[in-house]
Amino acid sequence: MRKTTIIAALVAALPVCGAAQDAESYGDLNPEELSLDRALRDVGRGETSMTNCAMGYLITKSGRHAEARMLFERCSQDGWTGAMTWMSQLEDNGLGGPLEPGAAADWDKRAADLGDPVGMFNRGLDLMRGRGVAKDEAAGRALVDRAAEAGLPTAKRLQGAGYDLDEVTPDADNWKYAPLS
Repeated sequence: MRKTTIIAALVAALPVCGAAQDAESYGDLNPEELSLDRALRDVGRGETSMTNCAMGYLITKSGRHAEARMLFERCSQDGWTGAMTWMSQLEDNGLGGPLEPGAAADWDKRAADLGDPVGMFNRGLDLMRGRGVAKDEAAGRALVDRAAEAGLPTAKRLQGAGYDLDEVTPDADNWKYAPLS
């Protein structure tokens, strides 16, 4: 009887082993969800989505700037304009790489050219300040106006302040926008 019990146990285990091998062919059947590492893994595989691209905000706020850059660059390649404005922020503040005002202005332009109101507003500020691009206040105001027409509250606030850049610039950033002399 003991031999029969052992054989029955072995036979019962066979379908489980086969099922485990079959499951592996289907990939990860129970992946972690809504985690930073999951978003990085998915984007690394080229799987961009609004959710995965938005996770870049949390990744950069957690100090993982190099990883945030990878995510935002990939999302930008797929046309996610919010990722472009975040790439601008990383470039403009030297997070995960050198401080690059010109590159920041380029990211703002890409987002603006695709119709993103935040991109229009930021590009308008770049032009009004002459940061990363040649100064052109008229063109900058025109982009701020387009962002305001699209409903961006910050652009409306800047218009209401007579385009006084101090209205939208934290005092802590004044050094960044001071003219070079």
